[in-house]
Amino acid sequence: MWRDIKQLYADCLAFALALPILFSIPAVLEFGQHVVEIDLGLFSQGFRATAALDQRRLSLGFAKILAMLLPSYWFIRFMASGRDAAWAKKVERPAVTLFGIQFAILAMVQWLSLFGPPPGLVLDLPFAWWEYASLALGVLAAVLGIYLSAWRVAWPLGNTAIGPLRSIAIMAGSFWRAVVYMIAGFLPLAALHQALNILPVGAPPWVVWLAMVLDSLVVGFLALASTGAIFLAARHAAERRNLALIPR
Repeated sequence: MWRDIKQLYADCLAFALALPILFSIPAVLEFGQHVVEIDLGLFSQGFRATAALDQRRLSLGFAKILAMLLPSYWFIRFMASGRDAAWAKKVERPAVTLFGIQFAILAMVQWLSLFGPPPGLVLDLPFAWWEYASLALGVLAAVLGIYLSAWRVAWPLGNTAIGPLRSIAIMAGSFWRAVVYMIAGFLPLAALHQALNILPVGAPPWVVWLAMVLDSLVVGFLALASTGAIFLAARHAAERRNLALIPR
């Protein structure tokens, strides 16, 4: 497992070097959001409610989330092919069509989580329970996301044989290993991302700008590592069941 995790981060770096334009998509959107945050004074005055509700920041935040989802098409193919950059960036059917469906579904889910009504309101729960409802829904979504890992990986590879229901069956028995992969692929870079957004508050402008450039690169790698963790989980589960993720 440790070798898989080391290989994941090595693949992230290899992808960034082989396909820098594709790697830069989430990084550019993240930097754009930081430009707005600096303009709002977040790093000179700290977090303010008015800044949190600024339409530019919210719009760029949503665009950044979509941009973090977009490279998963190429990176899944990059890892599955053993770093074949030419095949990874190829736009071919049915893979790109299937990924487009996935992307639309995930975009809708992300939009609802950011701009939709709170789950507690939808369920008509007392206000005191709203936080618990949101937490429960978040946990449920995370668990479901793990069981859908095989589907998330199969469709960008053009594998129509693995849909959501079959993905759940494939991932059964591999849940906890998948959790470890997800933590390893998300937590280190997410912690660094948070640190680079907190530590520069009150620092000289040049420090803030440097931190924002570094953070944008971190977000680019975070997008890859999060996707790569899904790939590792799906590959392990498929190998346990002697299944091929790439259609033959």
